[in-house]
Amino acid sequence: MVCVLALVQLCLWHFNGVFGDEVKSVSVMEGHSVTLHTDLTDIQTHDVIQWMFGVQSPDEIIAEINKEANSTSFISERLKNHVQIDDQTGSLIITNITTQHTGLYKGNIIGNTVQNKHFNVTVYAGLSVPVISRVSSQCSSSSSSSCCCVLCSVMNVSHDVSVSWYKGKSLLSSISVSDLNIRLSLPLEVEYQDTNTYRCVVNNPITNLTQHLHITQLCHTSSASHLIVSVSCAAGSVMIVTALLIYCICRKHRQTQQHETVQTDEEEITYADPTFCKRHRHGPVRSFISCVLHLYMHVYVIIH
Repeated sequence: MVCVLALVQLCLWHFNGVFGDEVKSVSVMEGHSVTLHTDLTDIQTHDVIQWMFGVQSPDEIIAEINKEANSTSFISERLKNHVQIDDQTGSLIITNITTQHTGLYKGNIIGNTVQNKHFNVTVYAGLSVPVISRVSSQCSSSSSSSCCCVLCSVMNVSHDVSVSWYKGKSLLSSISVSDLNIRLSLPLEVEYQDTNTYRCVVNNPITNLTQHLHITQLCHTSSASHLIVSVSCAAGSVMIVTALLIYCICRKHRQTQQHETVQTDEEEITYADPTFCKRHRHGPVRSFISCVLHLYMHVYVIIH
């Protein structure tokens, strides 16, 4: 008799599908466990409970428990090592669930009466912690000097995932995607002196992860680096100009010295007695020392 009832039920299921039956939606994170309840307190002696998976292949039996025969069997390769049946209630327990286990599950309770249980199970992949980075390319040209541009990114997102920027409790912007295994990014511009609290949130229908924006650490560090570079360039320019000034003063001083030496030579040739001794000019070291002393005197006069 039980076998006849089971055959009749399978035929009705095949022709009518799940139309007219209540379908319960169940959401679960990948790697977690979920229980599909039969709503029975105890399995009766003559009860047979069959669990099936999918709409296109209703004959794919996951597991079956026969109370009268005191037997429990697990048939489906799809859910091998992932399913258990509660011996008391006949509820189906799926452990370490994956995204490939998303779909329609059907519980067929055959006894004195026939009951159907339908569950639409959605498995969501785990979320990655959002990463906030500074990106100058995302800034508009008019605000690049006064604002810090940041980008919140999440790698390998799954379906029904969104990324949002919040200022305090207020939503600023949001973006979502239905594709799998892509990168999702959302930019934001903040002023360097902004003291408000900003956070980037990535979420799916059952969970979320948050990353806070630290403007002082992320933006001001880059500003300080730019300031150091600017100061270094300015200092380098001053050194170059100073070196050129020293060179010009030293050159002018040497030319003046040479001119005085020529005049002294002419006076000696005119008035001195002829001799066979050759006059030696000042060496480069002595000229350099003389130039530096001359420059020092110039600086001393300017300061005082």
